[in-house]
Amino acid sequence: MHEMTLCESILQILESEAGKQGFSRVKTVWLEIGELSSVEIDAMRFSYEVVTRDSLADGSTLEIIRVPGTAWCMQCARSVNIKQRFDACPDCGSYQLQVTGGEEMRIKELEVE
Repeated sequence: MHEMTLCESILQILESEAGKQGFSRVKTVWLEIGELSSVEIDAMRFSYEVVTRDSLADGSTLEIIRVPGTAWCMQCARSVNIKQRFDACPDCGSYQLQVTGGEEMRIKELEVE
């Protein structure tokens, strides 16, 4: 389950930022996750709860913001939304798509004390 490793990295970022910015507790984390990132949301929530136990983020809320998958269609020269890799262009049906977004995962915002 790579979600556990992702959550461990998130906790490391939170601890590092707490040292830099001087906060002692994290109340809410807003996390953007792309639809094409292969992250299982339920596993992410479970892993976050386990990893943050007894840390500065213990009991914090994890808010997930889904970022749509986007691609550039080489056939119709348009940016389109896709649900998964290797989908056809929803406008022209071409499979000549280059993924341009939706693979990312980033901490967008924190609520801290």
